[in-house]
Amino acid sequence: MQTTGYAAQDADTPLAPFSFERRAARENDVVMEILYCGVCHSDLHWAHNDWGWTTFPAVPGHEIVGRVIEVGPDVTNYRVGDHVAVGCMVDSCQHCDQCEKGEEQLCREGNTGTYGGLDRISGELTYGGYSKHLVVREEFVLRLPEGLDISKAAPLLCAGITTWSPLRTWNVGAGSRVGVVGLGGLGHMAVKLAAGLGAHVTVLSRTADKEADAKNLGADALLVSSDEEAMAQAANGFDLIIDTVPVKHDLAPYLPLLDVDGTLVIVGQVGPVPELSTVPLLTGRRRIAGSPIGGIRETQEMLDFCAEKNILPEVEMIRMDEINNAFERMVKSDVRYRFVIDMASLQV
Repeated sequence: MQTTGYAAQDADTPLAPFSFERRAARENDVVMEILYCGVCHSDLHWAHNDWGWTTFPAVPGHEIVGRVIEVGPDVTNYRVGDHVAVGCMVDSCQHCDQCEKGEEQLCREGNTGTYGGLDRISGELTYGGYSKHLVVREEFVLRLPEGLDISKAAPLLCAGITTWSPLRTWNVGAGSRVGVVGLGGLGHMAVKLAAGLGAHVTVLSRTADKEADAKNLGADALLVSSDEEAMAQAANGFDLIIDTVPVKHDLAPYLPLLDVDGTLVIVGQVGPVPELSTVPLLTGRRRIAGSPIGGIRETQEMLDFCAEKNILPEVEMIRMDEINNAFERMVKSDVRYRFVIDMASLQV
């Protein structure tokens, strides 16, 4: 299928229109017209080769909402016209122990990323949602529940599931004490989802100027991390802290905040962290953990929960040709809280 999108040809040039061929649909594939695509911080890192392993040309985008326009003969769960979604992966081995228990994101053979991966059958490079069409095997397509605003739902497919998964892994519910570091695309979803689960939610911020925003999103409090006295008073006050900051930063200040058996889970930064002391880990049986996205079953659970609780990201709609400006604004944290591309603005 011939389609068009926006791609980075190398790490130093802006994204620009790019025509390319999507792979032919197989018997178990769903073909969709992309209607909306969220803009994730990972997209920016990928386009700029910040992690050092980007394959060009790069078509980012893994927060995808669309409409089914074709299904293969073996597809049973979707029909032409259905509104569907695709997140950060489009395939996995489907037979390892992790895949069999619905943890495809942890596939022993490695899942196939929505962009920057290699198709498991043809070996072709995968291109993401900054494009007009997508071809995906049925098992990696998600149903959008009735009542969920499709124009705002796209960021749930990465920002939503990336924060939902640790909340579920660490059994957050009524009475849980949850801290959220960083109030950006991921952080604002962590606040909304944790609050929706009944937790007492505190945003950790270097300054107090985000307090009103934090409370409007559902947080109960804001803790100023640069205030040594306030941080000391908050010691042992959290069961789980979700760290959504996407760049290198010091983890040490957050460890004393954890109660016994508490966990600091990193969902934002990819790469080395500054050296830290193990003393607070040992003395409080605390732990530092990492968490990627969730599996397909967990992602569908999250979408259904958001529909039930009317939880949606805070979004700013942009045209496809505004993506480079959006990237610049993201670097400056000038978005509240997630850009979504209206793909009707992209002409085939």
